[in-house]
Amino acid sequence: MNVEANSTDTTDGRHDDKPRPHWCNVCHKRFARRRDLNIHERMHTGEKPFQCTQCGKRFSSQSTLGQHMNIHTGEYKCTDCGKCCLSSSVLVIHRRNHSGEKLYKCHMCDKAFSVSGPLWRHMRVHTGEKPYKCHVCDKAFSLSGNLNTHTRVHTGEKPHKCSLCDKSFSRSSSLQRHKRRIHSNSRPYECPYCGKLFKIHNELKYHVHIHTDAKPYSCRHCSGCFTWRDQLRTHLLKSHSEGTWFTCVICQKQFSSKHELKVHVQRHEAVKPYVCSECPKRFCTAGELRHHHPVHSEYKQFSCGLCDKLFKRKEYVKIHFKKCSVEHGVTDVVF
Repeated sequence: MNVEANSTDTTDGRHDDKPRPHWCNVCHKRFARRRDLNIHERMHTGEKPFQCTQCGKRFSSQSTLGQHMNIHTGEYKCTDCGKCCLSSSVLVIHRRNHSGEKLYKCHMCDKAFSVSGPLWRHMRVHTGEKPYKCHVCDKAFSLSGNLNTHTRVHTGEKPHKCSLCDKSFSRSSSLQRHKRRIHSNSRPYECPYCGKLFKIHNELKYHVHIHTDAKPYSCRHCSGCFTWRDQLRTHLLKSHSEGTWFTCVICQKQFSSKHELKVHVQRHEAVKPYVCSECPKRFCTAGELRHHHPVHSEYKQFSCGLCDKLFKRKEYVKIHFKKCSVEHGVTDVVF
């Protein structure tokens, strides 16, 4: 799909009326100078022709390399924590982290910022201003970055490719989240109730509901409350006919979410985009790949509460616990 560039479109900056006639064919971000576009395009190609002679790190522009060199010289070093900054202006802003100084205050609420940029972007929350409009569907956004990401809905562009499998993403944040969930073994988030470890914070947040019995999603039509958002969505569809069912064109099965339908259709088409980094096996969903991962690891995160025996999978604990409870004379067991 061809998305036309408007030479008067702008990106976030202090001077929003500045013409930006040069636009990127990949993400449609616009620039005032051709030179800036050339540097930006290296983000998509991965080209980094400028290398630091001190540490070997590479950069897409000479100016970025020049700023990086300041880290090695220690010219802009914080006296409080020893961090070396790229420039004097970055050091000034960094020092506000230690002082807590927030010079830029919103006159409509009590929010304050250490730099001016986030303040004027925040002001759009109050004004409702959305100056960045999509040329295809007229949807408007308060930030140009959000418009650039939205445009990929129409183009189908997914410029952020995973280096470990064949998955691609429209957002860099989605790529980073994918790498943490699928390809990393790091689990920095620990449940304060049971000690279970998680790769991402949201997984921990949802897991804690199991211990607290929290049901934050309530139905506006009745007294029903739910632990998960998907449960509420399904309830609204089944009980109150609110929302839209997503129907499979192959077998007519209905789903409460577009994502569930997408995964279901992949099974019809035998599409398996999630590849194990340890073996050739492929899977339809990230959850199925995560369930497969323990095969290659000796890590056992589930334990029996009676004998402390460790297991890789929760279902193995349940099977063991039924036998173990009989041996220990425990009868009031709820599964």
